[in-house]
Order: sequence, then C-alpha cells, then structure tokens
Amino acid sequence: MVAGRGLVVSGLNALRVGRFLQRGRRDSAPAVSFSSAAGSHKEKLKNRQAELMSRGLPKQKPLPGVKHVLVVASGKGGVGKSTTAVNLALGIAATDQAKAVGLLDADVYGPSIPRMMNLKGNPEVSDRNLMIPLVNYGIQCMSMGFLVEETTPVVWRGLMVMSAIERLLRQVDWGELDYLVVDMPPGTGDVQLSVSQNIPISGAVIVSTPQDIALLDARRGAEMFKKVSVPVLGLVQNMSVFRCPKCDHETHIFGADGAKQLAADMGLNILGDIPLHINIRETCDLGKPIVVSNPESSEAKAYVGIAQQIIGMISS
Repeated sequence: MVAGRGLVVSGLNALRVGRFLQRGRRDSAPAVSFSSAAGSHKEKLKNRQAELMSRGLPKQKPLPGVKHVLVVASGKGGVGKSTTAVNLALGIAATDQAKAVGLLDADVYGPSIPRMMNLKGNPEVSDRNLMIPLVNYGIQCMSMGFLVEETTPVVWRGLMVMSAIERLLRQVDWGELDYLVVDMPPGTGDVQLSVSQNIPISGAVIVSTPQDIALLDARRGAEMFKKVSVPVLGLVQNMSVFRCPKCDHETHIFGADGAKQLAADMGLNILGDIPLHINIRETCDLGKPIVVSNPESSEAKAYVGIAQQIIGMISS
C-alpha cells in the first residue's frame, strides 16, 4: 500500500504512483536549471545588444596635449551659458596661473566667444596645417566666429556641422593645455553627442536659471550626459537673484533656489550661484569679462569660487 497526496493505492497503481512521484522529484531540479539558463540567456542578450549599439560609434581619442576637457552646457538658450563658460575659463586661469587654459566655442550657429573675449581675425595655420588659436587674457580660443563674418549666418545641415566640430577639435594646434573649456550649444542634439563620443570629457557643468521652464531643460541636459557616461560635476544657478547696482536690494526675478532643488532631486552638486547683475552683462558685451575687468567684485569671486571647486573635482 502506498499513500500519495491523500489517495490510497495498491498493486500496479501503487507502482505507477511511486514512479510518478519519483519522476516529479527528479523533474523538479531542472526547473532551477531552466531558470538559471534563462537568466544567463538574458545576460548574454543584454551584452549582445550593448555590443551592437556600440558598433559604428567613434572611439574616443584624447586631444593631443590636452589633459582635461570641461564642457559647459544648458538645456536651453538664454540662461547665460556662454557668459559662464568664459568667466569659468578665466576663473580657472586666475586660480592657478601656472596652468594653461583653452576655450572652444562649439556653438557653430551662434558663436559668442569672439566678442566676449574681444578677439577678431582669422586664425593662422601652422607648418602642420593646424589652425593656431587666437589668444586674449592668457586664454587660447577657437570659434567658428573666427572663420565667418560676425553677421553672416551659418546655414548648414547636420553633417556639415559635425564636420566643423571635428575640425575645431582636432585641426587646432592647442599646444599643451591643462584645461580646455568647451562652450556647448543649447539643447541635447548632434553636437553634444559628437563631442561626448569623440573625446574623453573630465566633466560637464550644467547652467540654468531658477525658472521652472529652464530647469526642465536643465534636467534633460544632465540626463543626456549621464546616458553617454559623462560625469556631471554639478549645476550653476545663474541669474539667481537681481542685485540693484544702486541700493544692492535683492529680488528673485526668476524664482528662488530652483536649481538647488533640482540638484537635490538628481543627486548633483550645486557649484554656486551667480547673481543677475548689470556688470556681468556689460563687461561681456565689451569683451572685458568680469573676472578680469573687476576681479575684486563679488560677481567675479563667485565665478572663481566655482572654478576652484571644478579644479578640485576633476583633478582628484
């Protein structure tokens, strides 16, 4: 007599039930193997997909002589990204005058660096057929604005823009640079991907105002750099407060601490606050950025403070 699952059986039925139960016990082990095999298959499939996605992408090649590349980006235009990039480059140079700093204007459609750095003219060409950067305030600069007239629009399709970015990166005699600051165009498009995939980047700085609409795009910009494995060093909250030049009264025109809240949500650093001050705008328009024209001002010290943080982060 064999008792199985509440049934009493005998003879041939007992033998069959016994065999069934034995087979059940034997068959239970392969279920675990099947699960393990399924997990292994998923892992192989994931690796295969990553391999296929990586095919056709350019391999990152360092720029000869350049130690660190720092990109300054924003999700949208009009938040003071180029002003921040210029003053950060000057702030890095002011922090350690022994370091060589370069500034690349990657905004092909709307180059701002020539005017902000008070530079004009076409770059000369070296014996190796490389463009020689123009220099002011000790900063080596390259921009599409040196190659076209200031009022001439660049009416190009994407492939031509990519070709121009490649030349601005690799057909320039940068010499020996400790830091190359890249002023990126607004958005998360072809130029951002091209730069991120072509050269190793030490870190990205996201510039935003405290306004909610600007912060939405700033989040997209930060997420994009994370997707392409570029470390996001933190956010700069620009135009954080309006400071009256006559009475020093402060007004939060674009809202208060919006970038700080975004940084907290994304687990990022807030590198610093830059006020909305007429001196910052005027000095850049005149080609005399605040860091060099009025280094003792609180606005200049804010930029230098951010530059010092960045140096500490990417040099550690």
